[in-house]
Amino acid sequence: MQKIAIIGATGSIGTQTIEIVKEHPDKLKVHLISGHSNADLLIEQAKEFSVPKVVVTDENAYKKVKEALKNTNNKVEFGQNALRDLVQEEEIDIVVAAIVGFAGLSSTLSAIQAGKKIALANKETLVVAGKIVMDEAKKHGAEIVPIDSEHAAIYQCLVGERKEDIEKIILSASGGPFIGKKTNFLLNVKKDHALQHPNWDMGAKISIDSASLMNKGLEMIEAKWLFGLKDDQIEVIVHPQSVIHSLVEFVDGSLKAQLGIPDMRIPIQYAFSLPHRWKNSYKKFSFKDYAKLTFEEADTKTFRNLELAQNAMKQCGNMPCILNAANEEVVFAFLKNKVGFIEMSDIIEKTMEKVPFLENLTLEELVQSDKEAREVALEFIKNSNLYN
Repeated sequence: MQKIAIIGATGSIGTQTIEIVKEHPDKLKVHLISGHSNADLLIEQAKEFSVPKVVVTDENAYKKVKEALKNTNNKVEFGQNALRDLVQEEEIDIVVAAIVGFAGLSSTLSAIQAGKKIALANKETLVVAGKIVMDEAKKHGAEIVPIDSEHAAIYQCLVGERKEDIEKIILSASGGPFIGKKTNFLLNVKKDHALQHPNWDMGAKISIDSASLMNKGLEMIEAKWLFGLKDDQIEVIVHPQSVIHSLVEFVDGSLKAQLGIPDMRIPIQYAFSLPHRWKNSYKKFSFKDYAKLTFEEADTKTFRNLELAQNAMKQCGNMPCILNAANEEVVFAFLKNKVGFIEMSDIIEKTMEKVPFLENLTLEELVQSDKEAREVALEFIKNSNLYN
């Protein structure tokens, strides 16, 4: 029986992790859940699984959850400080890091410093502070297992292989809902269309990142740190069917690919089961359902976010942090109809140009860079014609 903490239990990854617990009640027990403002779902999860520890980071939601659980055995605590402390509890075997964005960094890093096994969905942790995070993981003996589909695929393809035999890795991208579209079309798209991902069931932030290809850019930076690769060893290919989740090419010309239906529960479950695999009731892949699998190069002229992310990866220092902060702000603004789809890339680029580039930053300095980049991006957002 593995005891798990689900950090971001009410989001897409968190709720799918809960489904895996339901599938394997003899193998998994939830010890801790955290959430921000979805009080009702947190209450439901806490009661259903008799979760000993619940952390809420929104004050109003905290009051509601605490009141609802006051006569139960669920202990409810408030805030990031409580979360950082609780993920280090000895009872916890695995921490599912599922908070979206920069907000997930501190709790993930705290769990790493406690030597926990991390099932990592929060790519921003490595985008913003990759070197710091990986150094801390090595120092404290924390195992990081990626659970987003692309990095989980690479992880599986590398089992039994030597790092020096890797020629490159190839991250597959679905292309999102706007694959094949050009700038003139994208000028007028709205959030409802951008949120309609053709293959994956994801939260709003990640769905917009997928539509703009920023998600794939962030994944490139994440892969650099996670697998210890050079910039020129990471490529992206557009694969609309999302069946091949990613590939590794080796120095002898051989390639390994990991395939499966688009279902996030499969890579999440693998993080719990490895080095074994557990049976489940999920739909299985069949070639009969896919007449053909296609591939094409990413259109970085139209979807400029991918190129911006590649540039940030090459510059390193605080540039990925600036990129991520600006992207989070423009995505939130786009979801509120305050900036246009194409305009998001313009604002990210301007923010990267304006915020000073720095190398070899401490965690505290990265936090400051994140804050400064958000302030700059928000100023550009206020100058948008759509802002009101």
